[in-house]
Amino acid sequence: MAEFFHGVDEITFGGPESDNPLQYRWYDKDRVVGDKTLAEHLRLAVCYWHSFNWPGNDVFGDGTFDRPWLDPSLDPMDAARMKMAAAFEFVEKLGVPFFSFHDHDMCPYGGTFAEETAALHTLTDEAMAHMERTGIRLLWGTARLFHHPRYMAGAATNPDPEVFARAAAQVANCLDVTHRMGGANYVLWGGREGYETLLNTDLPREMDQFGRFLSMVVEHKHAIGFEGTLLIEPKPQEPTKHQYDYDTATVFGFLQKYGLENEIKVNIEVNHATLSGHDFAHEVAVAQSLGIFGSVDANRGDDRLGWDTDQFPNSVDSLVPAVYEIIRGGGFDTGGFMFDTKLRRMSIDRSDLFHGHVGGIDTLAKAFLVAHAMHEDRALEDLRDARYAGWSDPDGRAILAGERSLDDLRARVTADNLDPAPVSGAQEALETVVNRYIERVR
Repeated sequence: MAEFFHGVDEITFGGPESDNPLQYRWYDKDRVVGDKTLAEHLRLAVCYWHSFNWPGNDVFGDGTFDRPWLDPSLDPMDAARMKMAAAFEFVEKLGVPFFSFHDHDMCPYGGTFAEETAALHTLTDEAMAHMERTGIRLLWGTARLFHHPRYMAGAATNPDPEVFARAAAQVANCLDVTHRMGGANYVLWGGREGYETLLNTDLPREMDQFGRFLSMVVEHKHAIGFEGTLLIEPKPQEPTKHQYDYDTATVFGFLQKYGLENEIKVNIEVNHATLSGHDFAHEVAVAQSLGIFGSVDANRGDDRLGWDTDQFPNSVDSLVPAVYEIIRGGGFDTGGFMFDTKLRRMSIDRSDLFHGHVGGIDTLAKAFLVAHAMHEDRALEDLRDARYAGWSDPDGRAILAGERSLDDLRARVTADNLDPAPVSGAQEALETVVNRYIERVR
């Protein structure tokens, strides 16, 4: 395929004073921050689906984007190869280390399942050749178990065991090729694992089906020797009214019920966090506290819209608290920041895809530099430690160790007439600290 993004060269680092919109101002991938380069800390990835597989349509209108490989008159395999060439051209010019994909982003539907399987392996071979040529790696793969009409009532939670079987076969294929491609993770996104009404739903049965499905994925991971991390992506509401994987805490409870809490972690999407009624930072902190933090889909939503808009992140202020929690928890292991983002329908120039990613990456890089400086300086930690200092005293330790009963504490309060005075949480002072770091970090 001829160069698709002609007129756009490799995106380079220009520094904070650069006025070139197609240069990075904050993302200097070779800059050493602490013990790693910025590239190693952030582990940035581009998504295959919104960037190359979406025509720019919505429920009220047809696609608006210039994506020649989506022309239905093309041979499906020729179109897939054209799309793949454009995708690797983009990721290479953007200068990020990873990409992520759904099976049917890369491989066309059609024919028998055996024919789809053969096509997937053929295109995997060709993707691996692009990876070898460019050095680009796979952050994660996943199966598209929500788009085809067969999955209208779910995949793992479908009332028809034959649909369950088809979904299981599809995941086996995708996990196999993710393993072949050296993927760092495999994501399970239960886009339709939920229900619209209880009038036709056997909820306990569907939960058991979902638990068994995930257990089978774990078993297959070990059978093929895949050493990456399995991830679930929490998703509230859309597209079904009640999702079984609503948020991080819900996912953890589910994993515990089926004995999978040591096998599967979470891939947290920013927009999904806000749709569940939580801050992104909350979801990260909960995942870290439960030991299931894995990876992040970096994007943002629109607070006035109740669906998943997948916009590019553009606010350092909103990202700093969550990135701080990631750093505080030790950063990524196999995960990273994957840009699950899509252009607005009126952004139809080919270069707009670069503008969106460059701006989003710079926003994330600046947020990381701010959060890292705060963490290194203990700008928040000293006050936080002081606030909970009493729990390090003998009485506090004894309570947490189970060495005090309610009667013991009642006796102590009665004997000493305990009436502790409230202490300020100093929220406004800490918010000012964060703002000052945002202003001064370079």
